[in-house]
Amino acid sequence: METKRKELQVAALSEGTVIDHIPSEMVFKVISLLGLENLENPITIGNNLESKKMGRKGIIKISGKFFHEDEISRIALIAPHVVLNIIRNYEVVEKKKLEIPPIIKGFVKCNNPKCITNNEPMVSIFDVTDKNKGDLRCHYCNLKIEHKDIVLK
Repeated sequence: METKRKELQVAALSEGTVIDHIPSEMVFKVISLLGLENLENPITIGNNLESKKMGRKGIIKISGKFFHEDEISRIALIAPHVVLNIIRNYEVVEKKKLEIPPIIKGFVKCNNPKCITNNEPMVSIFDVTDKNKGDLRCHYCNLKIEHKDIVLK
C-alpha cells in the first residue's frame, strides 16, 4: 500500500517581512502589538509549529509590509530573540536577530500610579536593566518592572 505524504504548503512571499522564531505564547501579542489585525495585506500566521531550537514556535508572514525601528523595538521587548527576515523578489535580503534596545521610549506604561508619566502628558522612558530577562526601570520614578509585568500602551 502506498502512503502519500501530506503537507500544508504556504505560498512563498514575494515582498514583505517574515517574523520567525516567536515563542508560541507570544504570537498573538505580537499580532496585537503591531496592529496586524487592522492591515489589509495578506498575512499568514503559524503557531505551535515544531522547532529544533525552541521545541514549539510561531511565525508570521506579512506581504508588502516592512517595519520601522520603533515597531521592531516593540517586537524585541516582548519576544527578544525573534528573527526578522526581509523578503524582496522571493529572496531573503536581510535577516535581523532582534535584541532589546537599551532604552525603551513611549510604548510601555509605568506601573506606578504616582509616576509623572501617568499624570502628565509626557513620553515614558525605561532603561533596560536585564536584557536577558527583559526587565525595565522607569527613568522618572525608578520603579523596577519585571518582564512579566510590563504593560504596553
